[in-house]
Amino acid sequence: MKQLPQINLQPIFHQKEHQIKISFKYNNLLIALLRDLPKAKWSKTLASWYIKNNPENLKLLFKIFNGQAQINADAIFNKSMPTQQHPKRRLRHLTAKNRTVLNNFYKYLKGKRYSLSTIDTYTQQIADFVEYNNDNVLENLNNKAVEHFIENIYIKRNYAISTQRQFISALKLFIVFYPYTYIDDIKLSRPKASKTLPNVLSQNEVIRLLRVTENLKHKTILALIYSAGLRISELINLKIEDLKIDRRQIHIKNAKGRKDRYVVLAESTLPLLENYLNIFKPSYYLIEGLKKQAYSASSIRKFMNTSCKKANLIGKVTPHTLRHSYATHLIETGVGLRHIQELLGHSSPKTTMIYTHIARKDILSIKSPLDNALEQISKSHKQEQKVSISFQNRI
Repeated sequence: MKQLPQINLQPIFHQKEHQIKISFKYNNLLIALLRDLPKAKWSKTLASWYIKNNPENLKLLFKIFNGQAQINADAIFNKSMPTQQHPKRRLRHLTAKNRTVLNNFYKYLKGKRYSLSTIDTYTQQIADFVEYNNDNVLENLNNKAVEHFIENIYIKRNYAISTQRQFISALKLFIVFYPYTYIDDIKLSRPKASKTLPNVLSQNEVIRLLRVTENLKHKTILALIYSAGLRISELINLKIEDLKIDRRQIHIKNAKGRKDRYVVLAESTLPLLENYLNIFKPSYYLIEGLKKQAYSASSIRKFMNTSCKKANLIGKVTPHTLRHSYATHLIETGVGLRHIQELLGHSSPKTTMIYTHIARKDILSIKSPLDNALEQISKSHKQEQKVSISFQNRI
C-alpha cells in the first residue's frame, strides 16, 4: 500500500493574526487542494501555506486532506496559542491641542457620513500635514506651508498624483472644519489626474476565462461581475433577496455614493445561478464564505488570478477589469452612454465617457493612411493581388 504524504500543522502568529502553518514536502496534489481553499494563502516569508487558526478551519483541513495525507496536528492540540507580537506603531509627535483638533476633525467627517475608508484616509493625510508643521502654530499655517509640505513629502517620495489630489480634497474639508488658518481655499489646486485607459478583455477572452474556471462558486462570481458590470464590493454584499429573477434584474443597494440601482440579470446566467443555489444553499448573502459571512474580496482576486493564468490572459486582469469590459462591450453593441451610466451607477457622464476611447466600434471604421496608400498603388498598377509591405529579404 502506497504511503500517504505527511502534513505538519503548527500554530504561529503571522500577519497580525493567529494562523495554522501547513508544512509538507512538495506535492502537486496537496498544492492543488490548498489552491481550491479560498482562505488558504501562500507566504514567501514562511515558505509555507497557512490558514487562520480557528476550529472551523482545522476541521476543514482534516476534511479536504482525508485519504490524501497523514496529518500531524500535535503542535496544535498540545500547545497554547503563541504570544501575540504587536508591531511597534509609530507614535505621532503632536501637541495636545493639535491632537484634539484632529480627533474632532475625525468626528466631523463621521458626522458628514463619509465612508469609513474616506474618513481614515483624510484624517491620516491631515495628521501627516499637521505633524510636519507641529512646531508652528496651527493658526499661522498658509498656502506656502501647504506647498512646502507637498514638495518635501509628496514630490520627494514620489507619491502618486491621485494621492496628492486626495490630500487637497482632505485639506479643503479641514479648513472648512477649522477656519482659523491662513490657508486660502481658492488657491488650493489639485494636479491634473493621469488620463490612463483601463485594461479591457475581448468577449472571447471573457468566455475563455469563464470556461477555465471549473469551481461552480468561482464561475458564478465571475459571470455575475461581467454580465451585470458589478463592482467587487457590490457582488460580495449582494443578498439572496436582491435577485429579482422574475424581472431579470439585480437590486444593487447602498453602492458607491450611497446609491441604489437596478442592473440586468443576464438570461445566460440563470442556469448557472440555479445550479449554484441548489448546491451551495446560501442562507443570507448570495455568495457566502465561512460561517455564512460575506465572501472576501481577497479570495475573489486570488482565484481569479489563477483562472487568468489558465486562460493565458496577458497583462493585469482584476475583477474590475470585467466591469470595464462590460461597459466597453455595451458601447460596441450600440447601447447609449446615458443607459450605461445608469447601469454602472456613475454620478457623472464624464466617468462613463472614458469607455468611448476604448470601444472599437467607430475606430474599426477608420482606415489607416498606409492601407489607403497600398490600395492606390494596387489600383494604379492594375494588380489583381493586393500590394504588401512584407517581402523576403534578398540574399
